[in-house]
Amino acid sequence: MAAAYLDPRTGETFPLDEPRWCGREHAPLVLTQLPGLTRTEIDSAVRGLWRYRAALPLAVDDPITLGEGGTPLLARSLHGAPALLKCEWMMPTGSFKDRGASVMLSLLRSQGVRAVLEDSSGNGGAAIAAYAAAGGLAATILAPASTSPAKTVQTRAHGATVELIPGSRQDTADAAVRRSESVFYASHNWHPFFLHGTKTLAYELWEELGFRAPDNVVVPCGAGSNVLGCEIGFSELLRAGEIEAVPRLFAAQPANCAPIAASFLAGTDQPVETEIRPTIAEGTAIAQPIRLAEVLGALRSTRGGAVTLTEEEIAQASRDLAALGLYVEPTAAQVAAAFGKLLASGAVGPEQTTVLVLTGSGLKATPRIAEILGIPL
Repeated sequence: MAAAYLDPRTGETFPLDEPRWCGREHAPLVLTQLPGLTRTEIDSAVRGLWRYRAALPLAVDDPITLGEGGTPLLARSLHGAPALLKCEWMMPTGSFKDRGASVMLSLLRSQGVRAVLEDSSGNGGAAIAAYAAAGGLAATILAPASTSPAKTVQTRAHGATVELIPGSRQDTADAAVRRSESVFYASHNWHPFFLHGTKTLAYELWEELGFRAPDNVVVPCGAGSNVLGCEIGFSELLRAGEIEAVPRLFAAQPANCAPIAASFLAGTDQPVETEIRPTIAEGTAIAQPIRLAEVLGALRSTRGGAVTLTEEEIAQASRDLAALGLYVEPTAAQVAAAFGKLLASGAVGPEQTTVLVLTGSGLKATPRIAEILGIPL
């Protein structure tokens, strides 16, 4: 059966031959299950994520690529235990979102889309702007009016139109949904093609580990695209008979903004009332994740979990990683702190293969890191 868009809440499907970013009444969509690929289907002549193009829902002859994927996997010791650090921040625009942007915009362009809209104040907007520029697409990025100019300079440099929206981050998202009536909404939070870009992380880890899956994967979690991407990718490998089990997935969230962790720990798929406060882990400060039920399902079905971190724990993790030569933003550093907590609780063991996904470059968060280190700018 051909792949299709799927509303997981109702089971309704929609064909892929027409560009679509949501279901009826703005329901978030995923794709129907894909068979995955086997090791013989890897395009070994290609470096990066497009070596796994056989696992994508549509054939693309001319992908929009800037060399994304193929990021280093470093063996290091943290908290007295071995860990594998996946350096996703070593991407063309400095964050893991390049995986999703490359695949999503390539597939959308193959469907005839030539102009896109995105809402973001950081890494997502930069990635969409860069890949739109590389692919000859027009891009408009909506951002909160309070966004630091330092965060929008990269986006503007790629030629995207940046519009500042008064109010909160949610006000910006709402404005993008309204604007979607006139320009295609290629949202990194909404579009299922983006998730199929992030799933290439799973394929890459599988290949790097000698065609086996790790025991555990720990990721920073805001909207949950890396959690879902890993669940999709490793599940495809399981269906293809290439691995014996899907790794346990663990989400790391700042205690100041942890809606997914709150619902997970409460044992519900519904939002749990929790206080939202500012956090240095800005990239995971998503108060209302639109795929809450799906992310919780991925954590539970893989026997994983969720870890919350104080601001000081995140700051210390940033310092610890920098001392190892790894300059990542506080959002990414959360996984190092979460690994320590998981070890202390016995949830993961030092004898297991645990991957920590470092999602964004420290160059994205210079003012925050200067604050953490007590260094004047």
